[in-house]
Formats: sequence, structure tokens, C-alpha cells
Amino acid sequence: MTIRIVLADDQPLIRAGLRVLMADTADLEIVGEAGTGAEAVALVEEVGPDVVVMDIRMPDMDGIEATRRITTAHVLMLTTFDDDEYIYGSLRAGASGFLVKDMALEEILAAIRVVANGEALIAPGVTKRLIEEFAARPEPAIRPRPVDGVTEREREVLTLVGRGLSNQEIAGELFISPATAKAHVARLLAKLDARDRVQLVIIAYELGLVRPSAGGGAPRG
Repeated sequence: MTIRIVLADDQPLIRAGLRVLMADTADLEIVGEAGTGAEAVALVEEVGPDVVVMDIRMPDMDGIEATRRITTAHVLMLTTFDDDEYIYGSLRAGASGFLVKDMALEEILAAIRVVANGEALIAPGVTKRLIEEFAARPEPAIRPRPVDGVTEREREVLTLVGRGLSNQEIAGELFISPATAKAHVARLLAKLDARDRVQLVIIAYELGLVRPSAGGGAPRG
């Protein structure tokens, strides 16, 4: 299956570099390019990509607002290690993952595939600091989510997702099968109207199910 990609970055050289890097990759196809957030939103509506590789800092409309408006594609943000304030906003806006611009080609391509598969990914060097600092911040969620329909078992699963555990690790913790753990996660995504595991991590922190000191790593599938 070919993954259809929109590149959104205000620097033409960055887009050109990514385009060249992906040119010989059979399962990736660039179906459009945008230089601003507004262009990215319009382009997504027009061409219907699977993944948008989005820069955070762009004129006209930044990548955070563009991500908030994009609901039909997974968004993979481009960032640098000192962009914490932008990353917090991107998480809340619904980004599925983050790439650091100096990552190796193989890591960039792998990240696109992970996100296209409906999973979530954050650059390893950012994850622990990012999630803990995000969780310590007092701001309420932009859009509160009802949790009345979540069962006690699903609440346990949500807590473990918030700690960064994979489905396999959740299964081990709760003495259930990986398939059952995966099913619980799928139900949580539906009940909480969450796009992916990154948003489940945020919800777990916002509900107080996980404290920053609890540790954890990158959300995994």
C-alpha cells in the first residue's frame, strides 16, 4: 500500500530535500506541497493524504493551528529540541508524532510509516522530558472529554498507556492477552474521541491517572 504524503514547510529547500529523499521509496508518494499552514489545510481537503509532514513555524497559519483543523490525515510535526512550547500546543492540537529535522533518512521514513499505520511516535530525545513537563503544566485541556462510559478495566489500560507501555507490556501488567489489550486501547480511542495513543497519554495525565514522576517513554503501538 502506498502512503500518500503532503509536505508542509515554508522553506522550499527543506521540501525539496525531503522530496529527493523519498523519490526512490516505493511505498511513499508525495501528493502535494504547502508553504503555509493555511495552504496545508486546503491541500489536505483537496488531495486527501494519509500523512502530513508539518513544520511548526510557518507564516500565515502555524503548524499547530493547521494541525487542529486537519481531521482526515495523520500529522507528523517537524521540530527541534528547544521547541517545547510549540510541542505542547501541537500535542493538544492532535499531532500524531514529532520528527527532529536532523534525524537520519531511515528514521524519518520509519516515522512516517508508523504514523500512517495509526500509531504514534515522538523523537526519543524529546519524549520523557516533553511528556513530564507537559503533564506538570496546569492548563486545562482545550476540549474536555467525557469519561463516564469508561470501564474500570479501560481506566487501568488508560493509566498504563499514559505511562508509555506498549500493548504487549499492558498485557503483561494486567495478565491479559495482547489482543485483549489492543481491543481495550481501540475502545478507549473511540470512547474518548482520541486520534491516537499520544492523545490517550495526554488524557491520562489530564485526568490525574499518571503523575509526571511515574516515568514512561514514547507511546508505542
